[in-house]
Amino acid sequence: MVVAKCTSKNQLTLPKAVVEQTGQADYYDVTCDNGRIVLTPLHPGGATAVRARLAELGISEADVADAVKWARQT
Repeated sequence: MVVAKCTSKNQLTLPKAVVEQTGQADYYDVTCDNGRIVLTPLHPGGATAVRARLAELGISEADVADAVKWARQT
């Protein structure tokens, strides 16, 4: 178990062991699940990497839109 203290301003410092397991992130999605606070690291640069990979493969935004349209027909 790893413990983090909440300050008077409702701020938490994530323990190093937790950050090492999830990767450093500047932003987190925060949700509540049955009384638990769930933090999910967000990596905004991920979308840029996906776009770059799609460009490498020659897949356009129109191709993606067509694939989504096709998938929603079923």
